[in-house]
Formats: sequence, structure tokens, C-alpha cells
Amino acid sequence: MQVRLAEPRPAGRSATDPPIGYAGNMPFSESDLAALDAAEEVEIETRRSDDAPAHRTIIWVVVDDGEVFIRSYRGPDARWYRETLANPSVALHLDGRRIEGRAVAATDDASVQRTTVRLADKYAGDPGVRSMTTRYLDTTLRIDPA
Repeated sequence: MQVRLAEPRPAGRSATDPPIGYAGNMPFSESDLAALDAAEEVEIETRRSDDAPAHRTIIWVVVDDGEVFIRSYRGPDARWYRETLANPSVALHLDGRRIEGRAVAATDDASVQRTTVRLADKYAGDPGVRSMTTRYLDTTLRIDPA
């Protein structure tokens, strides 16, 4: 029986951080981040367990300090949210772009607060913003590059 030793953790990474591949995930491009930041709405494409597309629906998206966040307006019962929890491989569609990503729960206080502030700023005039910034905070997801 061969025993496999744990690899040393790079400085600044916790045990709960996702593993780093050969070169780590490449960040989203500046043009993709700018397009997501400027977009009023995007479509999220969820995937089935066999990785085939499940469905697409319109959501809001915010960018803060180079990170992409989304939150469910309808809470944990929203179809796209349930499908994303089942298979976190998603794609965001806007302006003919398909931006592939992986959804990660972002329910820590800092991520929830960042997302809430950016949603309130970006969608200030929309009547739906109140619900998005006061309810279902625990459905906050960060989209990491795939």
C-alpha cells in the first residue's frame, strides 16, 4: 500500500481554498470583467449532471475588485440556483460572449457585504434591488474562471 502525503500548502492559502492546478485558473479577461460590470442583465446557463446544458435564464451580475458575484432573486428555490448547486459549471452569456465559470458559495460576511453594496449601487433605481439586498443573502455565489 502506498501512502500519499499531502502537498504543502502555498503561503496565503487556507485548507478550504480550492486546489491550484498546474498554472491555477486564469483570471477573467479585463474585457470580460468590464462587459459583466456594464451589463444590466446576463443569461446564466446551467449544466446537467452529464454536463449538457440544462437551461438559461436572466440574472443580475456584479463585479467587485476583479471578482464576479451573483445572487438569487427568488432565493434557494430558483431553478437556476438549484441547478448551479447540483453542478457548479456555468456560463454567463452577454453580447455574444460566453464566459465559462464555476460557481462557489460566497456566503462569508465580506462577500455578502461586497455583493450587497455593488447590487445597491448598480441597480439603485430598480424596484427589485431592495429584495436583492435584504433577502436571500445566503444565495450569494462567486463565479470563478473555469
